[in-house]
Amino acid sequence: MRICLVTPAPPHSYHGNRVTALRWTAILRVLGHSVEVTQTYDGGPIDLLVALHARRSADAVRQVRAQRPATPIVLALTGTDLYPGLESTGVDPGVLEAADRLVVLQPLGVEQIPEHLRGRARVIEQSAEPPPCNATSAPSRPGEGHFAVAVLAHVRQVKDPFVVAAAVRLLPVDSRIQVQHAGAVIEPELGARAQQESRTNPRYTWLGELPPPDAQRLLARSRLLVCPSRHEGGANVISEALAAGVPVVASRIPGTEGILGADYPGYFPVGDAEALAELLYRVEGNRAGLYDDLVRHCGRLADLASPERERDAWAALLAELRGADPRG
Repeated sequence: MRICLVTPAPPHSYHGNRVTALRWTAILRVLGHSVEVTQTYDGGPIDLLVALHARRSADAVRQVRAQRPATPIVLALTGTDLYPGLESTGVDPGVLEAADRLVVLQPLGVEQIPEHLRGRARVIEQSAEPPPCNATSAPSRPGEGHFAVAVLAHVRQVKDPFVVAAAVRLLPVDSRIQVQHAGAVIEPELGARAQQESRTNPRYTWLGELPPPDAQRLLARSRLLVCPSRHEGGANVISEALAAGVPVVASRIPGTEGILGADYPGYFPVGDAEALAELLYRVEGNRAGLYDDLVRHCGRLADLASPERERDAWAALLAELRGADPRG
């Protein structure tokens, strides 16, 4: 099939949507299809449109449905589409209606879709390759040397990156936690704050944007990942942590509960720096075996990040679209 994959993220960027688009492109090509990644649809002949981001790729969906009504459309809903709700994020209901399949990145995302369209929804969890063997440091127990914590999040309000910086300022003096935060400034008004925190906070270093391989090496060398987002559709960085065997502490939001489960022991309330500081201190010291619990829980979930699992999910979806009425 000739597939047009539309994403709003610009070429050569490390935005999450671009990373996802390139990973899906590789999967679809392995499955034997021709794929063009673009920010807009140019009106040319295609056999399938895959649109990433319901609001920002809406024009491509409308154009294909109007010009090529028989062409199947797969619409992938991102975190800023789904949360806090489709109406509040500005998603056009007509764009959802136009799609033959609606892809979400974790099971709870289906609950955000209008009930009459949920039959079109498919869950495709994001995968990640395990880090190279030479990317990881020797295993170490909590309490030995610095306790390295990674934050891999672009600097924008929805990621709430500074709640981590605020939390580590509250840690007791005996804590050995050191945070390294990698991510580009997406909202310019926050850039100065990131620089100031990095200058004045002895436990926090902002590294700026890193190429994905460097970010993955940073994660693999860390003892913990913190994912502090206010909203996520299903963070690929969590899949990367599962693949790397790095446990996770995260804000309790549906987009993360859909991956890690409601009973995961490493959650803190959204935006609550005090609660995060308390949780980090407990994890660092493995108090009541908490660090070990996180490691075991993430280990049980590692298969969710399997590249073969994501490839098989796409193969099944494409087989559906080649069958009977795709909207059936």
